[in-house]
Amino acid sequence: MKYLAKKLAGFVMTMLVVSFLVFAAFAVIPGDPATAMLGTQATPEKLAALREQMGLNEPLLVRFGSWAVNFIQGDFGTSYKYQMSVRSMIAEKIPVTLTLTAMSFLIMVAVSIPVGLFCAHHAGGKVDRIVLIVDQVIMAIPPFFSGILITLLFGLVLHLFTPGGYVSYTTSVTGFLGYLIFPSVAIALPKAAMAIKLLRTSVLSEMKLDYVRTAYSRGNNTKGVLYQHVLRNAIIPVITFLGMALADMVAGSIVIEQVFNIPGLGRILLTSISNRDYPVVQAIIVFIAFIVIFTNFLVDLLYQKMDPRITLD
Repeated sequence: MKYLAKKLAGFVMTMLVVSFLVFAAFAVIPGDPATAMLGTQATPEKLAALREQMGLNEPLLVRFGSWAVNFIQGDFGTSYKYQMSVRSMIAEKIPVTLTLTAMSFLIMVAVSIPVGLFCAHHAGGKVDRIVLIVDQVIMAIPPFFSGILITLLFGLVLHLFTPGGYVSYTTSVTGFLGYLIFPSVAIALPKAAMAIKLLRTSVLSEMKLDYVRTAYSRGNNTKGVLYQHVLRNAIIPVITFLGMALADMVAGSIVIEQVFNIPGLGRILLTSISNRDYPVVQAIIVFIAFIVIFTNFLVDLLYQKMDPRITLD
């Protein structure tokens, strides 16, 4: 319970610090929100009145406190560009990005764990050597370039999907998920390659320890030792990596959305940055930060659950 309480306190404090830094960064960036809303032709009187209405004359900490309270309550502010609720602007985009991230993570896990265990079980074999070579190649290719290659091969050559033919989840769930398969693979491949190599290395390291020899001496075969004894210990560092990979996949999803023309958070984020629409950018960045920090928080809890010897010390 003490471990959970301190981790939870750390999570809250980290979110608070990150949120303040995000808010402060946009507060000190050159550019007047009032001018962005009214235009450069607005009179000084109108600009002064709007600044007062928006609370821009208040000290930074007061403005942050007001913004944070509203944010927690679900009020993310008003878009400078479109004069509409930021919450309503990003609400329909969040399921797209989260679904893409979740599919990428599931593909990574489904590929990396079986292949990593197979390679560890057959270390030094022909298949193991081939997988290691392919792993190195895949890890060297950035996800956005993988997305381009996948679009070229599976979209334009094999015609397995229509590039740019995104189907909204409100129109067809099946079509929506079907279109996300290929961008999900582009995101998952580099992370899966890293996880395969990490799991293989972790399993081989565990296989050299004394408890493995003891397990063999009790009549267990290699498969039994691998799955009943070694895997539980070898999987711990892999779980940490998977948690970090999941957090990283949120950002990866935003990049891949541009390659596959997916209207998720990535598109609205880039548009808002170019329009200097800071309330929208702030909300999206804080949301992404929350996913990353919360994922690491859950990984810490799972890590301690799997190995009770882990303490705060």
